[in-house]
Amino acid sequence: MLDHLVYATPELDRTVEELAGRGIALSPGGPHPGLGTRNHLAALGGSAFLEVIGPDPEQPDPATPRPFGVDELTAPRLVTWAIQVPDLDTALDRARALGHEPGDAVPMSRRRPDGVLLAWRLAFPPDNEGGLVPFVIGWGDTPHPSRTAAPGTSLLSLRGEHPDPQRLGRVLAALGAELEVTEAAEPALVAELATASGTVVLR
Repeated sequence: MLDHLVYATPELDRTVEELAGRGIALSPGGPHPGLGTRNHLAALGGSAFLEVIGPDPEQPDPATPRPFGVDELTAPRLVTWAIQVPDLDTALDRARALGHEPGDAVPMSRRRPDGVLLAWRLAFPPDNEGGLVPFVIGWGDTPHPSRTAAPGTSLLSLRGEHPDPQRLGRVLAALGAELEVTEAAEPALVAELATASGTVVLR
């Protein structure tokens, strides 16, 4: 099940303002301690949300590169997506049994602006095929971010472009994920969103 989309940017405040101008309201999510990033969120309907993530100027430069290739970005980009599973370890074992390496589970946490601590576990694949292979996330008992994310936006469609859709389809099947993928020269993830100001396409 789709958990969230990740829209990464080299300048978070500017991108949040730009998206607001296009009709996408975002609420502050919070910093990721030690990673040098923070995020803003928009609910997309159901238990899905849009995460806009970028450098956090209030944190020192991290010891390792910021996640999602933030340090290399020159413009905002829809970099990947996440699927939510009820049992992360079981989902990872199933993917490996079906021939896909989903990565190891890593615990993470951040504190919301209201002080509530969110804690979750996720696994990043060693190769996400240009963002088309989702990472897997399990929230456990923590409150899901979609509950407090800014309303007003809904996801109309999510699709992918890839040089080898059939091979990618086998990887997605190992994860129990579904994504319409068409053949293209370069990988791309494309989301169509409905907002108060009309339709917005992120890629």
